[in-house]
Amino acid sequence: MKIAVIGAGAIGGYVGVKLALAGEDVTFIVRGANLDAIRRNGMKLVMADGTEHVARNVRATNDYAEAGPQDIVVLAMKAHQLGAVAKDVPKLLGPQTAVVTMQNGIPYWYFHGQGGALEGARIHSVDPDGSIGEKIPPDRVIGCVVYPASELMAPGVVRHVEGDRFPVGELDGSSSARVTRISECFARAGFKSPVLDDVRAEIWLKLWGNLTFNPISALSHSTLVDICQFPLTRELAASMMSEAQSVAHKLGITFRVSLEKRIAGAEKVGKHKTSMLQDIEAGRAAEIDALVGSVVELGRLTHTPTPHIDTVYALVKLLARTIAEERGHVRLARSA
Repeated sequence: MKIAVIGAGAIGGYVGVKLALAGEDVTFIVRGANLDAIRRNGMKLVMADGTEHVARNVRATNDYAEAGPQDIVVLAMKAHQLGAVAKDVPKLLGPQTAVVTMQNGIPYWYFHGQGGALEGARIHSVDPDGSIGEKIPPDRVIGCVVYPASELMAPGVVRHVEGDRFPVGELDGSSSARVTRISECFARAGFKSPVLDDVRAEIWLKLWGNLTFNPISALSHSTLVDICQFPLTRELAASMMSEAQSVAHKLGITFRVSLEKRIAGAEKVGKHKTSMLQDIEAGRAAEIDALVGSVVELGRLTHTPTPHIDTVYALVKLLARTIAEERGHVRLARSA
């Protein structure tokens, strides 16, 4: 199949290489140093065991029209970067093109295809002016939850850390021919990609930890195990997760693991810096609204109090604004 992967960062690079090595016709939509590196050397994937794979049979371009209509478009950038590319995505769409969304957090399409009183409602924190939903219609979308961890080591070079699960699902929960094709395509590439009958429940399960540990780590400059083993932050995390669970329950979501088990799972990860902490240390824009602001917004929509989430959201938003205004970063440095 013809597959366009927008973004060749940690996840886009990993996914694109594996799909290309499985024989799919892959085009990376990239720019800058990544574009030059892929055109020159292909896209390299370094696995956790040190083995290296290079996909040389890929195209790389920053021209959406040049790439043309695809069978599948994979949106592999972070949620806050989606607005910048949305206007060009239609150039990749043919009559049957499916769009696989790989963003963390509550997606822009959340209230499309599920019915109920909020059907068609817009999540303002992730799609402020509605342009994303207008340019990338939800009826094109196949939801996807990203579990692997990887990192961009250098332009055109991605290192896989762990994980291979990319569960997918139609927004209305149906088992369609197109979602089955995508699941099978991902499976041929070596991924575990089951078709879900409730992709929103899986989104919430991952978000449950992200909305909690990411901002706490960014504010405290601490790793997952530190947060979980320090009584005060463990209690804060539990309070935020309890509030989020109340919001999710009002939206018909049931969690398949307990709150304590979810915290224990984060603790087992060990001395791991969350992606938000890494972004704050590097002075990059962080996924704050999709991970935290969206839950605050859903709390308002469902008339559910979220005082702990609100407080952490306010603090991490101010931190991000200060970093942006000062064009700096915040990183702990060891004393001499």
